[in-house]
Amino acid sequence: MSGPERWLLPEGIEEVLPDEARRLEAMRRQLIDLFVSWGYEPVMPPLIEYIEALLTGVGKELDLQTFKLTDQLSGRLMGARADITPQAARIDAHYLRRKGPARLCYIGPALRTRPDEFAGSREPLQLGAELFGHSGPASDAEVLRLMITTLQTIGIDALHVDLGNVAVFRGLADAAGISGENETRLFEAMQRKADAEIRQMLAAWDIDNKKGEMLLSLIELNGDGDTLAQARKRLSGAPAVVKQAIDDLEQVAQLVQRELPDTDLNFDLAELSGYDYHTGIVFSVFVPGQGKALANGGRYDGIGEAFGRTRSATGFSTDLRQLMRVTSGAREKLSGILAPDIDDVSLRQTIAELRKSGERVVQVLPGQEVYPEELGCDREIVKQKNKWGVQTL
Repeated sequence: MSGPERWLLPEGIEEVLPDEARRLEAMRRQLIDLFVSWGYEPVMPPLIEYIEALLTGVGKELDLQTFKLTDQLSGRLMGARADITPQAARIDAHYLRRKGPARLCYIGPALRTRPDEFAGSREPLQLGAELFGHSGPASDAEVLRLMITTLQTIGIDALHVDLGNVAVFRGLADAAGISGENETRLFEAMQRKADAEIRQMLAAWDIDNKKGEMLLSLIELNGDGDTLAQARKRLSGAPAVVKQAIDDLEQVAQLVQRELPDTDLNFDLAELSGYDYHTGIVFSVFVPGQGKALANGGRYDGIGEAFGRTRSATGFSTDLRQLMRVTSGAREKLSGILAPDIDDVSLRQTIAELRKSGERVVQVLPGQEVYPEELGCDREIVKQKNKWGVQTL
C-alpha cells in the first residue's frame, strides 16, 4: 500500500476527531455521573483476556464476534472483548462477592469481527449498567427506567420501548417438547414472524394442535397494554412459568410508567433478542428514523455460575458513538484564550489562575505563526496598564 491509501482504516473501524471527541467525552462524563447518582459503581474491565475466561457462559454468537490472538508471553489464546457485560458479571461473581445486590456501570471500546448492521461500526463505545443479585420485576424496571433516563438526559425524547419476555417462548417450546436444533429453527422463524414456515415445522414435528396454536399466537401478540390481556386468553392453557412471565411483563410496565408516565411501551411476545443469552424480560429502545435499537437490555440470570457463583442479573447497554450521531445538532463552538509567548512571572500566574477557574488557555510557542481560529481561541491575554487581562479577539 502506498501514497494516501496507507492511512485507510479497516472497514467498520473509525477515528474520532477533536470536535466529536469533545462531545463524546462530555456525554461520557454526564452519563457516568447519572449512573453514579443511581448507585451504580464504575468498573474498567480489560480489553483483552484469555479466551476461555472471555467466552465462559455466553452463546456462540459472541464467540463468532470475538477477535482472537495468541499471547506472546504465555502462548495461550486470547480474545478482544466483543461485549463488556460478561466481564462485569465476572467482577461481581468472582471479585466483589457481595451478599446483597451490586450495581455496576462501565464505558469502553468493544471490538467485533462483524458490524451489527450494513456499514455499521465494529468498534462500538459500549456504555452500560448491570444490576446483580436481585430477581424480579423491580430490578428489571429500575434498569429499564435508567436506560430511558439515560437517553432523555442527552436530549433523546421521542422514545419507543419494546418489551418482551423470552420465558414465554421458552416455556411454550418446553411444553411442546421442542428442543435442540428444532428449537433454534423455530426461534429463527419467530424472529421473521414467518407464519407459514412455523406451521410447516409444527406439523412436521407432530406438535399437539393446542400447543402449536399457542406458539403461533406469539407472532400476533404485539401492541399496547391490551396485548397482555389477549395473551392471557390465548395462552390460558400454557404452563405456570409462561403465565408468570406475562405477569412479570405487566408489573415491569406498571413500575416504569408510575415514574415515567409518558413512556411509549409496546409489548411483543415474539421479541426474542439475545435468546440464548437472556432468561426473562428483554427490552429495546427505538427512535423515529432509526431502524436499529439505540439501547438493549434484559435479564440474564445465572451468568455468574461460570465464575463460581450463580447470581440473578439484569442490565442494559448502548453505543455512545451511536447516541452521539442521533443527537448531532448544532455543535458548540470551541472557546479559548490565547496567551502570548512572553517570559513573565505575572503572566504565568494569570494563565494558572484562568486554567484553575476552568478556562481553556493556549500559550503561543516560540516562533509559532498564530492562527487563533485553528486553536479554538476567541479571546487573548494582553497587558494593559502593567496588568495582564483578557479581551475579545
